Amino acid sequence: MEKPFAESCAENRGPIFTVLEPRLRHRRRLLEIGSGTGQHAAYFAPLLPNLTWQTSDMPSQHDGINAWIDAAGVGNIMRPLALDVLTDRWPVQRYDAVFSANTAHIMGERAVEAMFDGVGQVLEDGGEFLLYGPFNYHGEFSAPSNASFDQWLRQRDPQMGIRDLDWLRELAEAAAMDLAEDLEMPVNNRTLVWRRRPRVAA
Repeated sequence: MEKPFAESCAENRGPIFTVLEPRLRHRRRLLEIGSGTGQHAAYFAPLLPNLTWQTSDMPSQHDGINAWIDAAGVGNIMRPLALDVLTDRWPVQRYDAVFSANTAHIMGERAVEAMFDGVGQVLEDGGEFLLYGPFNYHGEFSAPSNASFDQWLRQRDPQMGIRDLDWLRELAEAAAMDLAEDLEMPVNNRTLVWRRRPRVAA
């Protein structure tokens, strides 16, 4: 099949990789939530040969993701898991990194809650969840363009919208994660790095 293509993935992959590389160079197993077209996995995984990159998304996206995996021609990208964060069972295996790009504002609030809860389950102690996208701060948009984008999203689906960092902190706290870094990215985006706290021994 012809590979699906998202212009935004082509535009943001360089800046995202600049952030990912130093934080993933010593990681071994990564779960990507919402792999979308598969472009990010196909670009990042060959540059991070130390890492096994597990893709995931709704089954409707799998053909496109597999086409990009085939084109990449490397052995460290795993075929996509079917993962609807609200309804599917999360992997039993644990990962020392999780990555997701441009998902929190597309998901409904319940799905964002489920994503944080699931990530807290699958992350190893000390593992990191790298979440890329636009975010609000204390109920305020960080740029006029983000306010316009939020309005456009909510017109498409009232469940969509740019999420506030204060709320995400609450979700992370419930999932035993702390905000380790908040990194500025181009075009009013951020990369939030959440770190899993050690589990308490029974």
